[in-house]
Amino acid sequence: MTENSTLLLDLTAATMVESPNPYGLIEDAAIAVVDGMIAWVGPRVDLPASFESLPRNSLGGRLVTPGLIDCHTHIVHGGDRAVEFEMRLNGASYEEVARAGGGIVSTVKATRAATEDELLTQALRRVDVLIAEGVTSIEVKSGYGLDIETELRMLRVARAIMANRPIRVMTTFLGAHATPAEYAGRNDAYIDEVCIPALRAAHAEGLVDAVDGFCEGIAFQPDQIARVFDVARELGLPVKLHAEQLSNLGGARLAASYGALSADHIEYLDEDGVKAMAESGTVAVILPGAFYTLRETQAPPIDLLRKHGVPMALATDLNPGTSPLNSLLLTLNMGCTLFRMTPEEALRGATQHAARALGLTDTGTIAAGQRAELAVWDIRHPAELAYRIGFNPLHSRIFGGKS
Repeated sequence: MTENSTLLLDLTAATMVESPNPYGLIEDAAIAVVDGMIAWVGPRVDLPASFESLPRNSLGGRLVTPGLIDCHTHIVHGGDRAVEFEMRLNGASYEEVARAGGGIVSTVKATRAATEDELLTQALRRVDVLIAEGVTSIEVKSGYGLDIETELRMLRVARAIMANRPIRVMTTFLGAHATPAEYAGRNDAYIDEVCIPALRAAHAEGLVDAVDGFCEGIAFQPDQIARVFDVARELGLPVKLHAEQLSNLGGARLAASYGALSADHIEYLDEDGVKAMAESGTVAVILPGAFYTLRETQAPPIDLLRKHGVPMALATDLNPGTSPLNSLLLTLNMGCTLFRMTPEEALRGATQHAARALGLTDTGTIAAGQRAELAVWDIRHPAELAYRIGFNPLHSRIFGGKS
């Protein structure tokens, strides 16, 4: 056994494993960690004798959950859009903001101008905030380069995060995020000449874990997304999709037809789309940060997702424009207050179901065979994680069996 082997005692475990108990809760639990993996979890009185010799770590009656997972972020980007935010609140129209160089164009410009070191330095500051909230895995998208060179640079930075911080990063190629100014009005040419070649280059360099797109009237049509997804399928990469955020173009049904890991945003999703996701096992990723920032009024169809058994994940959608939200704990509260998700649904959305949205099978619950990626909280009941606003009760984080 190694230094990342330990016996965690004096704790309550919210395992998030399906059980008769809400949250998969086990009172007076023990967790045996061997070589960075969970070897056993259960009531302390049932602990097998073979684990009694492990180095002991008393957690003082604290609550332990799986490490939190932020399954939808745009954490690597240059610049910010604070001035644009201020302009809108002072009455500027979208057109006026755009003429002043605002919108995604400003983020693309700043990202293209930044070096890998500059992008990494900025990203690590955002990552540190998430780590401090008990996050152990994140997804990071490209999509602010919109040229081959910068898309690859963003993905290299995303990979470099893991070399600089104790966190797992899943990378997503989002070349089909928007059309850059140099391809204005030529979406098909952009897909063929930039997006697909960039995807192939990123895959050849080992930079891509999944492929995403933005299926919306202001972005790309379903047939254009399908061409990108066909290449993803050829390369053996799973897909996901920004779908039904502002209108219903049938993006979620398209994603489901490709067996997508997730369909994200989905405020305008209809029941046919929900059924398609249920049949394909596609996770619904709920993003209250963008809903809040854009002051939207069309909420995602939470009741329909429940009715058809579609798993719901929650994520920050951390980005400089529509969701400058750097707190997954606040996201849990927003999922409950804005969309009436229950605290248990919210926590599952940032653990078990978030892992599924990333295609991860070795994290997201506290169970034998899972990685020892845990969050230890100074609270007694897991509902407190979604209940408080602007309060971080994290005591410690365990990653790879190490605090």
